[in-house]
Amino acid sequence: MEEQDVIKSLAALAQAVRLRVFRALVVAGFDGLTPSALSEQLAVPATSLSFHLKELMHAGLVSQERDGRHLIYRASFEHMNGLLHYLTEHCCQGQACSPTDTTASHTRGCTTC
Repeated sequence: MEEQDVIKSLAALAQAVRLRVFRALVVAGFDGLTPSALSEQLAVPATSLSFHLKELMHAGLVSQERDGRHLIYRASFEHMNGLLHYLTEHCCQGQACSPTDTTASHTRGCTTC
């Protein structure tokens, strides 16, 4: 994933409604959701939702498919995983990041997390 794609994705997610929409689509999985279902579930007006979906699509985080008269929106899991991979690619200098001891004053494992 290119740095500009990462910036575009993070910028799209740096807005409360878009973050909520994206998370709802992740939960919905491959089935996706219609705009009316998203609007109802998130209590977001349809006109506002349309704008946010367009921004998420522009960032590559969401795809749209027509199913008869309905539009189905889905999270782009491939893009999401690419973004996560980019962000964590060099995490902890290649060492495992899960701490082995989680006491309040001392954690072992990842020294940078």
